[in-house]
Amino acid sequence: MEALIASYPDDSSDSDSDTSQQPPPSAVETKTLALPPPPISLLTPPNSTGFVDHLETGQPGRVRSFPHVQGNYALHVYIPVYIPPQAKKEVAILLKKVSSLVTDLRVVDADIPLNDLCRDDKKLEQVVLGKEFHISLGRTVPIRVHQIDSVVTMLRQKLQSQKRYWIDFSKWEVFVNDDQTRSFLSIEVVNGGLDEIVKQIRYVNEVYRLHNLPEFYKDPRPHISLAWALGDIGDSLKRVVEEELQKSSKGASVQKRVFACKFSGIECKIGQKLHKICKIIDE
Repeated sequence: MEALIASYPDDSSDSDSDTSQQPPPSAVETKTLALPPPPISLLTPPNSTGFVDHLETGQPGRVRSFPHVQGNYALHVYIPVYIPPQAKKEVAILLKKVSSLVTDLRVVDADIPLNDLCRDDKKLEQVVLGKEFHISLGRTVPIRVHQIDSVVTMLRQKLQSQKRYWIDFSKWEVFVNDDQTRSFLSIEVVNGGLDEIVKQIRYVNEVYRLHNLPEFYKDPRPHISLAWALGDIGDSLKRVVEEELQKSSKGASVQKRVFACKFSGIECKIGQKLHKICKIIDE
């Protein structure tokens, strides 16, 4: 638990309006021949090692922390996830209890105190539970404009047809990013859907490898994150979560499934542009 920095940098400078300047047409018309595609080695961005990707421990992250460079676009490959209506009430109950005890928690993707939203069920529903979450299938990395078509094409080739399957979000978990600057309250996939997601991550890794981009972690732990806090409060936050879960389950040692949803596809966001990657095969 799509290793995330919840206060996402502004991607507005990555707008698809950024294009390479074209040279003026030559005064002399010449006959040109179609050229073969460039070798893969030329797809490497000139500053491919010039960034730091802040991640949750052992996890890929959709949030970039590398500086914007003209002509660079942030690449994120993920599975979109929505919490089903019937599960929102149970999720809301835990969020309210935890946020009342850990008052520094904020909403993922925003710098809004979670405790403030938990006082109003309607706001909690609209701002937190009704939003789109993401299971990252690859790191969020910068790519150059000339790589975009190649990355999207190869992702579609590798992932063009995917069978629909159920994803079980079975475990509340707490993650801390690698530099211990942020902690995250998340729900992890540990059973149903895990094998399928790991296989999809391998395909994304192949595309990243061909473009000399950093691959996903070897032991991925797919998840969605709902809230974050500054600093490493992983131990205390996890203790609060476990205590509240124990109370609600009346001492049961096994954590029951939080919710399940159907796999709905894979998306790739590059800058501000969204690309649908795969077709769903229903069985």
